[in-house]
Amino acid sequence: MEKFPESSSKGTKRRRDEDSDAGNTSSLEDDLTFTDTSVALRIMRAQFPHIQKGSVEPFILKSQLYSSVKDRTQVDRELESLRRDKVLRLFKLNTGQDDHAVMFLDDYLNQDTKWFSVLRMVFLMQCSLLSLGGKVKDSHISVLINAGVLTRQLIDPNMYWFSIPNIGSHLKGIVQGRKEIISLLSRRRYKEMMLSSLEKKRLRTSPLDVRFHLRDLIGSGHLRTDQAPTGLIIRVSKD
Repeated sequence: MEKFPESSSKGTKRRRDEDSDAGNTSSLEDDLTFTDTSVALRIMRAQFPHIQKGSVEPFILKSQLYSSVKDRTQVDRELESLRRDKVLRLFKLNTGQDDHAVMFLDDYLNQDTKWFSVLRMVFLMQCSLLSLGGKVKDSHISVLINAGVLTRQLIDPNMYWFSIPNIGSHLKGIVQGRKEIISLLSRRRYKEMMLSSLEKKRLRTSPLDVRFHLRDLIGSGHLRTDQAPTGLIIRVSKD
């Protein structure tokens, strides 16, 4: 994986190694905001929940980056630059809203599935054909769909999206986790909760952790943060 230069980030004073488990125990309040998209990507990748069932390589939602880097135009610009440099890929998700996932290209190509060891070269070849407008046979498309690296668009069966294998249960978790957290906060008197208390909650409907969902919900505008003398408060955004 490409090495990024060290960069400073707001709210975090210590450097974290990308493959370290230390990031999985720190509070979200310690590293909620960053000044650089590549740093945010690296930290979020390291903090991706470890899930045994339905294993999938770490991915980051674009909304999570929006929650951590204030300038959304900067995020989009830096993501596009990293995509052009073949450092990462972006994927449209079928979650009922305009969601996109980001995955480092090395992670995507090295996924340990029964298909990927055989299809890696086929996938690269077909990616080139599709991106260049080359002729692709139905058999090629079927192989990629069965491998989980391609999915048909619902609005047009002749159009396709590149997808992430084994992500199905995670997509369900993203949708249900959002609803569970919003419901939890909405039942409280002021529709708010201290971040330190909310982070300790264990979700019933999602294999992903609270931190993953909070970043997503803040970045998508469903939740907002307010600083109080006792710490960070998470509130449901008003319509």
